[in-house]
Amino acid sequence: MGSVENLSPYLEPVRKSVTVKRTPAEAFEIFTERIGTWWPLSQFSLHQAEAATCGIEPRVGGHVYEVAKRGERAVWGTVLTWDPPRGFSMTWHPGGEPETAQEVELRFAGVPGGTRVDLEHRGWQKLGAEAKEAREEYEGGWATVFEQLYVAACA
Repeated sequence: MGSVENLSPYLEPVRKSVTVKRTPAEAFEIFTERIGTWWPLSQFSLHQAEAATCGIEPRVGGHVYEVAKRGERAVWGTVLTWDPPRGFSMTWHPGGEPETAQEVELRFAGVPGGTRVDLEHRGWQKLGAEAKEAREEYEGGWATVFEQLYVAACA
């Protein structure tokens, strides 16, 4: 058997699920339209302390982006699907080339007392040798951003 050293091994997607006391429409709107109010830009952005805001253009092909205090705009990804209030998906490559983009998908489903929001971050093989380390970093990053800060924004 020959070895296939140039192919990155498959890595499981990062999956997170939370339940918030909001309707699916409210939960969707807080994640998409209000992302700039709760995303921790000083910790998770390209411009860090110089980041002013971030946003998601609400359409297929729209950019997921951040804006620096001096006005520079940096693209984090592109909206792939847009289906409010059920969900959306986007490419994800903050600081990287579009060819290295992974995919992040969010689904919003009504449940008794609120909305279950599922996040899946997949496509790690596009990062090659950095895939495993990047996946581990995002496992922790999404725990902070999604499971803590997004949930707090929905409270």
